Amino acid sequence: MKRINQISILLIVALIAIYTQMPVLAFGFPGFPVLIGALTLIWVILNLRMVPQVTNEMQALKMLTSMAVPKWIFIALLCYMTVVPAVLSWSLFRWSDYRELIGTVEIGENLSTHMAPISIEKIRVVDEPLANLLGDKVLGAQPALGSQVRLGTFHIQKVKNDLYWVAPLLHSGFFKWNKNSEGTNGYVMVNACNERDVKLVQEINGKKAIIKYQPEAFFGDYLERHLYFSGFYNTGLTDYSFEIDDEGNPYWVITKYKKKIGFYGDDAVGVVVVNTETGKCTEYSIDEAPVWIDRIQPDQFVAEQLNDWGNFVKGFWNFSNENKLQITQKLSLVYGEDNRSYWYTGLTSVGADEATVGFVLIDTRTKKAVWYKQSGATEFAAENSAVGKVQEKRYTSSLPIPYNINNIPTYMMTLKDNGGLVKMFAMVAIEDYTIVGVGNTLVETLMAYKNAYNMAGNKINPKNVTNKMLLKTVVNRIQSDTKNGNSFYYFTVAGMNNIFIGSSQISNEMPVTMAGDSIQITFDNDTNGLIDISAFRNMSLGRR
Repeated sequence: MKRINQISILLIVALIAIYTQMPVLAFGFPGFPVLIGALTLIWVILNLRMVPQVTNEMQALKMLTSMAVPKWIFIALLCYMTVVPAVLSWSLFRWSDYRELIGTVEIGENLSTHMAPISIEKIRVVDEPLANLLGDKVLGAQPALGSQVRLGTFHIQKVKNDLYWVAPLLHSGFFKWNKNSEGTNGYVMVNACNERDVKLVQEINGKKAIIKYQPEAFFGDYLERHLYFSGFYNTGLTDYSFEIDDEGNPYWVITKYKKKIGFYGDDAVGVVVVNTETGKCTEYSIDEAPVWIDRIQPDQFVAEQLNDWGNFVKGFWNFSNENKLQITQKLSLVYGEDNRSYWYTGLTSVGADEATVGFVLIDTRTKKAVWYKQSGATEFAAENSAVGKVQEKRYTSSLPIPYNINNIPTYMMTLKDNGGLVKMFAMVAIEDYTIVGVGNTLVETLMAYKNAYNMAGNKINPKNVTNKMLLKTVVNRIQSDTKNGNSFYYFTVAGMNNIFIGSSQISNEMPVTMAGDSIQITFDNDTNGLIDISAFRNMSLGRR
């Protein structure tokens, strides 16, 4: 009877541990061996018998229990957790496997050729901290809702053709979850290119957007537990991202991964998509994942694999750091000319501070990596350069995002005050961080940046010089606008649908130009809908 009670206690403890800790039952994951060790220790404690014993006129307690089996279990577990990883995973023996985990790193010709030129309206001006501020403001406008839920983590993603930060509404505690057992209702969308475009979505085609399974739920509604007991107990799961499809339906997208080098070498092999309301789990391989899923490769996996690729360039025995490379800063999510998402980072030599030896774009779905071997500034150096331009204002910079501005690889960032609100914008040339343009609007910033770029002369790589267009035409209409004390002139010309913009600083003939005048303008040949000119001449005034 005693033995049955002991087994029952052990079984109950095991079930509770599995339910609460959810150890992965697969080779290389430590959770299950730790559980076995804990259960073995409990078994030993349950079988301890202490009896008094007199030795050399002294009384003591003697432990009467068999330690033979538990001892060998502990020895086996210790070997499994120490010796086996050392043999199978130690970089001394497996350095080539670590270096090759990222796959073949292709060499690209020019970073700007991979990134499509972008119009001002599509530049990202809202980062994650600002998205959080704007999202909290939306919840604060509805006290009844804000007292019941809280905002989850924002993830940036393409929704149709627009870039949004999206975050779910989650339970704010156990009692809120218990009161609202059907789940929270809705999510917040913040347009990454327009901070005024913030919306709370609670219905999709007349149906509530319910988030029943989530990280802030309990018992069976807890997202990780729901996945574990839905059959995903023997595989690694990470990067729990909230994403919506192009119709706005909410899902959880979780990366499925395996350990490729013994106990290490985490590598994505697919995704699991969970319906937030029904809990239906659908597993996809990387190739079969729906196109609306932006990220399959977790940034922490990519960063670690890139660092291993750069660290073992000369094998394990390279204590002089010859040719070693490392990533410069946190990875950024950017979009290429094919409208696919990529992880972006700079590469720098080990020990270097501000200079890079190139930049890498990694497909967030397939992990295809392309290395562009062109020197430039690190993200940190670009931040310092932008902040230094307006150092008297004591602004802080957002994380720089790379763009192709008129075939010039450019870091774009916002400058924020102590309250986290955007006050100015900055553009910094990636290849020369001394070329900086700042302004109160994106148009001002672009004009200041191009002026700084044109004045730089031969400091910029000639391959990146933009094509200038000279156009002789007639003004259809023209209108002035004053912003922050500066006069800007917007005009259209015959035969073109674009709107051109210039300031009186470019030419003193602009303020006296009228519709019908013949003009000659010079501008960069890019795809911007709003084109700023670099030279202006009014032929109707008769000046030479």
